[in-house]
Amino acid sequence: MTPYADPFLRLPRGARLRSSGCVDRGRRWGWVRVCGVCPRGVVAGHCVPFVADVSPVGHFGPPVRSMCATQGAAVCANLRVRRGLPSVRHGERRTGVVTRRRVIQAAVAGGAFVVLPTGLGFVPARLSSPAGGTALVPERIGKYRAPLVIPPVMPRSRRGPADGIDHYSIGVRQFRQQVLPPGLPATTVWGYGSTEDPGTFHSPAFTIEARVGTPVRVRWKNELLDHSGRHLPHLLPVDPALHWANPPGGTGGRDGHPMFRSTPGPYTGPVPIVTHLHGGRNTEESDGYPEAWYLPEAVDIPAGYARVGSFYDVYKHKAEAAYDVTWEPGEAVFQYDNEERPATFWFHDHTLGVTRLNVYAGLAGFYLLRGGPADLPTGVLPGPAPCPADPPGRRYYEIPLVIQDRSFYTDGSLLYPAGRAAFDGFKGPYVPGSDVPPIWNPEFFGDTMVVNGRTWPVLDVEPRRYRLRVLNGCNARYLILKVVADPVARRPAAPTLAFWQLGSEGGFLPAPVQREQLLIAPAERADVIIDFTSVTVGTALYLINEGPDSTFQGGRAGTDFTPANPGTTGQVLKFVVRSPTSFDMSVPPSQLTLPPLVPLGTADRVRRLSLNEQNSAVLPHVGPRRVLLGTVDSHGKPVLMQWDDPVTENPTLGATEIWEIHNFTADAHPIHIHEVQFQIVDRRKSGQKTLLPAEPWERGFKDTAIAYPGTVTRLKATFDRAGLFVWHCHMLEHEDNEMMRPYRVGPAQYTEVSPQARHQPP
Repeated sequence: MTPYADPFLRLPRGARLRSSGCVDRGRRWGWVRVCGVCPRGVVAGHCVPFVADVSPVGHFGPPVRSMCATQGAAVCANLRVRRGLPSVRHGERRTGVVTRRRVIQAAVAGGAFVVLPTGLGFVPARLSSPAGGTALVPERIGKYRAPLVIPPVMPRSRRGPADGIDHYSIGVRQFRQQVLPPGLPATTVWGYGSTEDPGTFHSPAFTIEARVGTPVRVRWKNELLDHSGRHLPHLLPVDPALHWANPPGGTGGRDGHPMFRSTPGPYTGPVPIVTHLHGGRNTEESDGYPEAWYLPEAVDIPAGYARVGSFYDVYKHKAEAAYDVTWEPGEAVFQYDNEERPATFWFHDHTLGVTRLNVYAGLAGFYLLRGGPADLPTGVLPGPAPCPADPPGRRYYEIPLVIQDRSFYTDGSLLYPAGRAAFDGFKGPYVPGSDVPPIWNPEFFGDTMVVNGRTWPVLDVEPRRYRLRVLNGCNARYLILKVVADPVARRPAAPTLAFWQLGSEGGFLPAPVQREQLLIAPAERADVIIDFTSVTVGTALYLINEGPDSTFQGGRAGTDFTPANPGTTGQVLKFVVRSPTSFDMSVPPSQLTLPPLVPLGTADRVRRLSLNEQNSAVLPHVGPRRVLLGTVDSHGKPVLMQWDDPVTENPTLGATEIWEIHNFTADAHPIHIHEVQFQIVDRRKSGQKTLLPAEPWERGFKDTAIAYPGTVTRLKATFDRAGLFVWHCHMLEHEDNEMMRPYRVGPAQYTEVSPQARHQPP
């Protein structure tokens, strides 16, 4: 049930337990003081992390789930065990090294914190346990009790002019949705929908269908308001101690890192949003720049609050001049020219410092671009996909799947950690006693799998081929997907059916690739075919996940890391094969010839960039307090950069460059570069010369790539759009705390506004 090498380690005879910790999410967390000899060699008197089931009256239930942090080393440090997460990573278990990221000094763990008085949009922090009620135990959520939702097509605006542009008016609203199975409470979520049709609001959103060469213009509206026009607070705890949008800072302090004299609680004011089309190649004013956010047009915005981000007015004036449109308060109008290769894109919120929360609340949806010379004729691949005005009950053979992990309270509401202690047990000191953010968690892994807005759904299929567009929409979780006959089979499980991958983020691959499993990082997409032709009617098959319940560091499930819990996060979706209703005319994937792919030209320049973690400068054994991007100096050492440091990546318009991503951290990071589609050149281990080519499924165009720990990953891109964009890690908790940097293509343009000046090249 927990991803430990020794999941049921019983204490030796005569050993006594003394615990510290708190009851949280139905489990008992803390440390076991071993008095005696641990079977794994822990010296008497040192600490072994544990988690134990507890009864309603708080008694421990055998056996103790434990793991020796060193497996034979002389000392085991105080470590925090998180539900579903290993206290020590795989590399540490092999070598006996415990990184600072997992170490909490006893003196620090007992520290106190000061609470900022209410006001200014903040409430007192609740740092030791989740807020809002009792956690819903995932094992008590029935599986495969509701059908998979196949997102319909987002309707176009009926008020748009006939100008050769597809017009949409899309709002963001709060509503209730049946995410959990029938019989359990509905969940309050946020989602996108047509402002002209209230029935279209859903999480994930209805799909925007676009055609190559036909522009799409979207009026994105922030409608996070109650029925009286007052602003709605965030559904989840916002950490105001990060570098974030910071509306309370006003025009002088927005998009900054506010300073506090005491520990702040979560921000409860009006919520900023801005939407990014992930995968698109668009002009800067339509990119969804993190500092181009805007608040809802509420009647109760507090005096002194900034209503828009630092770049909102700059891009508003540019868009209004370019497209002859008007941006009203509480909205932005973006245009997508759709000049790319046909591919699976998606849109999601991208607001500075709160992306992890806005996306977790529900702000995501598919954007499917079709047509053009780089597409295949209709009928070659399985179809149809959903279309506008489809009759009820129509069967689809092309289906988008967004896979996310979530946790819930028993009342159905979304559960997200209310304090840092949920990550590693660190209870302070925070402000003013340290520089550790009080609420932000370095990563979060939900204990329940959600597909297209429902927990563990079921999909009826026919004995024929299906095209699935798979998106990893998790905040931080890597997925390793397989189709198997037994959902709880011993991991790694033997696959029953293969995937045929046709495309990645930038469209079709050079040729189909047959795969037994799909490794998909957060934000990556895989365009695949699964062939059920040979499966007997009545058979049940399962899409499972063998990725870890923690950060991914590379390697193989069952050998290099413990796979996800087979009873919960190790299951995703159930397929049930039903009688055929039509004849499959699609081409078998092994016989497909995909459209040609033209590789990028010779690079004009190579840049050396770095991925980094940083522990507390005050409490050096507590970390990470933030994660950062940067450059690499002439000695091969990382130069750490923050979000508001001057731009260091400034390609010339039209230049082709290689970006060498040097990963100095222990984790794999999905690196996303806005507004380009790049190619993976190769990888090599740090300090070595042997080059490893891109995997066969990575040899198309991509917008997100896995940068493995201790590895240099080389990406090649052509920068053909002038403007200010960003690149970042797409583990959303990382992105929200400094692991994002602006980059500029071409010369600087915005020196007249002080917040922009910090983003200009030196």
